[in-house]
Amino acid sequence: MMKLSDIGFDQWFQAHVNDLRQEGREIARISAVDRGSYLIKNQTKEIPAELAGKFYFQVESSVDLPCVGDWVTVQYHSNDTAAIIHEVFPRKTFLRRKSAGEKVDFQMIAANIDVAFIVQSCHFDFNVRRMDRYLVMAADGGVEPIVILTKTDLITLEELEQKIAAIRSSAISARVLALSNITGIGFDEFQQVLVSGSTYCLLGSSGVGKTTLINRLIGQDAFDTKAVSGTGEGIHTTARRQLVVLKQGSMLIDTPGMRELGLIGVGEGVDQSFQDILRLSVDCRYHNCGHTQEPGCAVRAAVISGVLNEDRYSSYMKLKKESEYHELSYIDKRKKDRAFGRFIKSVKKQMKV
Repeated sequence: MMKLSDIGFDQWFQAHVNDLRQEGREIARISAVDRGSYLIKNQTKEIPAELAGKFYFQVESSVDLPCVGDWVTVQYHSNDTAAIIHEVFPRKTFLRRKSAGEKVDFQMIAANIDVAFIVQSCHFDFNVRRMDRYLVMAADGGVEPIVILTKTDLITLEELEQKIAAIRSSAISARVLALSNITGIGFDEFQQVLVSGSTYCLLGSSGVGKTTLINRLIGQDAFDTKAVSGTGEGIHTTARRQLVVLKQGSMLIDTPGMRELGLIGVGEGVDQSFQDILRLSVDCRYHNCGHTQEPGCAVRAAVISGVLNEDRYSSYMKLKKESEYHELSYIDKRKKDRAFGRFIKSVKKQMKV
């Protein structure tokens, strides 16, 4: 029988067991989330689960709800064919973004991920600045990033080398793997990255080949894909986030393609992803230099002299400002939510009198 450690429950999570586990409750992992419905995976099988009423009403933010990869305590019922989720274990790592649209809130992508595969197609999807966003998201959640360039069969070797050079010239130091799901080139190197008991997450736009990559790893078309469009890009089919256990014992989470990748409060993640700019800023005249028009700014001087790529500087400033702006809006929203909650409680008390 499979052990919990086989699906990622290591000593880090074991240290929290006594704080959460109660009599009659077992430990499982969230393997899929779809519009408020959950699937959990334990040592033997995968079954549907729902949130305990008490847990649901105590949640203050959507961030606190279970997401794919989370470890939870559950209580089984109906002859162990269904379960109730009671608590979520603390997260070792996470991937999250700003909710799509105008809403200023966090959306959890996945939790307890060892490596995030940032997938871009070599054909029409390749974009270093978008890559920056994914790298910041991974750094913010403490997840190691690896860049995967797919559809190398659609470009020449010279063009591929140019794309990798563009990544390196932008001071992105993450490991880069190039492969083709059609020819199989680079696939063996990709498989060697996968370690038994570790969890990986595929991130990228629609149609870059994430689901096709999973199907190739599994060895069958277990997940739906569609034929490529007239542009050579795949057509998006993944509708939910789902954890898949591969034959070699590693776990892979597929995610729907992201049209938007807004960031909230990821200042540290930005600094970690732009270490080159962080190092330059040490020589700025002012400790709190904003790297715009301040005299003695070492970052701006590096841009002017050509030491720092101007596109990379622009990407850094844009992500920093966006993160700070959304963070202020989020804090303001949380204050209003708490004030409204206190108002509702006071009204209920008055009604009881």
